[in-house]
Amino acid sequence: MGLPARLRKKAWRALCMLLGHHITNGLAVAVGLMLVTVSIYLLDDLSAASAGAVGALIATLPDMPAQKRHKFQQLLPVAALGAPLYLAMQLAHESALQQGAVLVCGTFVAFMGTAWGKRGGPLSAGLMFSMLFSMASPAAGFVLALERTGWFVCGAGLYMVYAVAANGLLNARYRVQLLAATLLEFAEALRSQSRRFSPYAESEVLTGDMLRRQAALADTLQAARDVVLESPRTPQRQKLAGMLLSLLEARDQLVACELDTQTLSSGDLAALPPLADALAAAARQIDVLATALLLGRRAADAQAVRIALGRLYPADARAPAGDAPSPPAPALSASVRDAALRVAAIGDEVERLFGLARGDEAPELATVRENWQLFISPTGWSWTPLKSERGWYGPTLRQALRAAAAIGTGFAIALHLPWGTHKYWVLITITVVMRANLAQTLQRRNARIAGTLLGCLVVMAFLSTHPRPIAILGCIAIGAAIGHAFVVRRYLITATAATTQGMLQAHLLNAGAHPAFAVGERIGDTLIGAVIAWLFSYVLPVWERDQVPRLVQRVLRAQARHARLALTAGVERAPDVDWRLGRREAYDSLSALGQAAGRTLSEPARVQLPLEPLETLQAQSYRLLAQLTAVKSTLQLRRGQLQMELVAPALERTATAIEEALNTSAASGRPEQPEAPEPPDDASMRPPDALADDLTPWLLGRLALAQATALRLRRAADRALG
Repeated sequence: MGLPARLRKKAWRALCMLLGHHITNGLAVAVGLMLVTVSIYLLDDLSAASAGAVGALIATLPDMPAQKRHKFQQLLPVAALGAPLYLAMQLAHESALQQGAVLVCGTFVAFMGTAWGKRGGPLSAGLMFSMLFSMASPAAGFVLALERTGWFVCGAGLYMVYAVAANGLLNARYRVQLLAATLLEFAEALRSQSRRFSPYAESEVLTGDMLRRQAALADTLQAARDVVLESPRTPQRQKLAGMLLSLLEARDQLVACELDTQTLSSGDLAALPPLADALAAAARQIDVLATALLLGRRAADAQAVRIALGRLYPADARAPAGDAPSPPAPALSASVRDAALRVAAIGDEVERLFGLARGDEAPELATVRENWQLFISPTGWSWTPLKSERGWYGPTLRQALRAAAAIGTGFAIALHLPWGTHKYWVLITITVVMRANLAQTLQRRNARIAGTLLGCLVVMAFLSTHPRPIAILGCIAIGAAIGHAFVVRRYLITATAATTQGMLQAHLLNAGAHPAFAVGERIGDTLIGAVIAWLFSYVLPVWERDQVPRLVQRVLRAQARHARLALTAGVERAPDVDWRLGRREAYDSLSALGQAAGRTLSEPARVQLPLEPLETLQAQSYRLLAQLTAVKSTLQLRRGQLQMELVAPALERTATAIEEALNTSAASGRPEQPEAPEPPDDASMRPPDALADDLTPWLLGRLALAQATALRLRRAADRALG
């Protein structure tokens, strides 16, 4: 790729980022924070505005695109639990011992909030920042502490009202942006598979890339489900929901392509370039569609997309059920034809996506329209996550104890520093750097130090202009917006914006401090806090190997349940709500395992996970999903070419055999089963031609392959646990 092409690609990616939901959400946060802060400033004074800005800032942390009806529920816990901690720290200003007690106990409570997973992250950060920003206020008596807390609550309440309204107004835009983000992630997964079809592909390297892409796609898909599938009542919402469901079907076909790469022989290599080119063309068309959605343009005509994709084989090779397909050229092997049909099926879904985007096709939402609540992430706050942390080895409990010890140590060191005017800066660095695992802690540590240096330069340049308080408040709002927009995309930018925002906030509260000295102090405090967070990552550690038994068990349970639902639904033609939910859990469990495998690379060598068994486990899991996808799609589309009196009992036997294979492994704690013969490779058990008039032998062959894959999956799981 030449330099002009690379520049165009970078410019296109920058455009997609600027038009994405992260930037829109960040701008909405900036507007809300500015409105709340300026309103309080005009009502009272700068001190009240600063306290109100802290409350509003705390309320912004969980403010992400969410369902309209659950938005207030998403925001309330942070403000409700943050206010008592803010007041407690205000009342403890006169005593270092009391401050230390509030910090240690509050930190433990705050980090226990991470038990709720992704939702718990903003909750934990909000509680910590409520205490730490309260430390930034000058010492005050009881009455003034109550007054500041009142303004804190006022700022948080006003922002929550604004956030609910803004989320409702932006809901339609968020739906489009989240769908576009998912399309772009799917296009990258298509390119990854395209490279795997190359005759010169390095299998091990590309397998790792495929697993990472699938994990990223699973995360993006869930974020899109939470918003796009909510109440699909209007035609526009139904169109977007239909596109998301079509994308899920294309994702299944893409996973099935991984199966095809295993069955191709060395004699089939000459047929691979057209397959790779077709997938690359599909990825380009997905990019075009995502860009059109973000820009509000009308999608291209399906005929133009069909020409751009190209066709490997005549349309009758994909004839619907009941029609007799004409086989393609006899020189091609059955494995190549299977792979070509899979790639063509992805092309069909791409065409369908364009048709849905243009309104030329009607979305099929019978499954989702009445059951959409089942497909979104839970929004309730129950005690169940905390109950699972009662054991000494609970990862959340250990993280909370580790963080409390680090904060206590950091506070003790800050008390004895020669400057010591901003003790909370050390503690803020510890809070944002220390993560649940070493990999993320190291990443945050490096980004935080670099971001602090950049932020200090920005603050020095800004304060040299002697800005008015209203300008400083506006800059704080802009910093919050930038930090909010990039917190999950590029933490270096977030760290730079947060440093700018924090130093300006401190300047408002301590206007007498010399800016140049504050910059030097901030850099020193950041270095100290980063080192403390890094060192305490080795205190009560929870290495990724400690999480493997739970993650592997989750994968095995999800795969067994998905197999039962997929094969049962194929026989009974039942509504596929349960199957879709089972499929989602299967992909999510693999995503969690893949993320753990990636994080272990940053751990000490003596505790690192062996990656080969984990990658084998993931690869076999995706192959099992691919086998079941091939079976289910055949039952749906070509049922007329099957002898159901033979297929139905075979489906039941296979489902039972897969459940037994996955549930009787050593990983489940049951007695080890007698050693079974090594299941044959796919290359030696290739099913008959998928284009035959009678597909019963083909389907029975696929079922045998699925059962053999389940046995390999069980053995890979036992190796990973061993």
